[in-house]
Amino acid sequence: MKFKSEVVTQASGSIGGTTYSHNRGGMYRRARAIPTNPATSQQSAIRSIFAALSAAWRDTLTAVQRDAWNTYALNTPITGTLGDPINIGGLGMYQRGNVARLQAGLTRVDDGPSTFGLPEFTAPGITSITASTGVAIITYNNADAWLDATGAAMLVSGSRPVSPAINFFKGPYRFAGTILGDDTTPPSSPQNVTMPFALTVGQVAHLKFNVTTEDGRYSAPFRASIAAV
Repeated sequence: MKFKSEVVTQASGSIGGTTYSHNRGGMYRRARAIPTNPATSQQSAIRSIFAALSAAWRDTLTAVQRDAWNTYALNTPITGTLGDPINIGGLGMYQRGNVARLQAGLTRVDDGPSTFGLPEFTAPGITSITASTGVAIITYNNADAWLDATGAAMLVSGSRPVSPAINFFKGPYRFAGTILGDDTTPPSSPQNVTMPFALTVGQVAHLKFNVTTEDGRYSAPFRASIAAV
């Protein structure tokens, strides 16, 4: 159902039995659906990471470290679902910066960043994805700062295969692989990453790229897609 409201110009979320959202065609509303909980191993792992980070924030971090994350969050607003900048708070930023690092097997960062803002990186490319092996060839700018920093990395996530007719893909994504920065021998483009789901020729994989820096900052995502060959 599409509608034009004289009262509500922007809305996101649910009120009662109605859910408000928006896409490229504008704002819309639909009946609220209660999502199922498949309780996959990946979901359980992420929940455990969130719980561990909350416990570390409460019991391990010093007041100085928490203040540093609060200051970073105050100076680094995140774009909300309606496009407005919001302050997610020190704990939210601590979790945002560390969940992906722990999922990728990187070291947790407890000291709040002294550099404000999200890290930036050049949009990577996908040369190809081979259906028989699931290997994606990823290209990137060899001059980007994250490559020369030990503890930094580019994190790659992939979707389940979808039809080539689907142009807009919001998620979900599953973690696929890491390209580690190194201050001695930076990784040269291109690099291979194996997709987390099996594909057949002609199916499309959507990929999401983020960069994590050695001081715990986590970038906004870059998304791209390509058909398997």
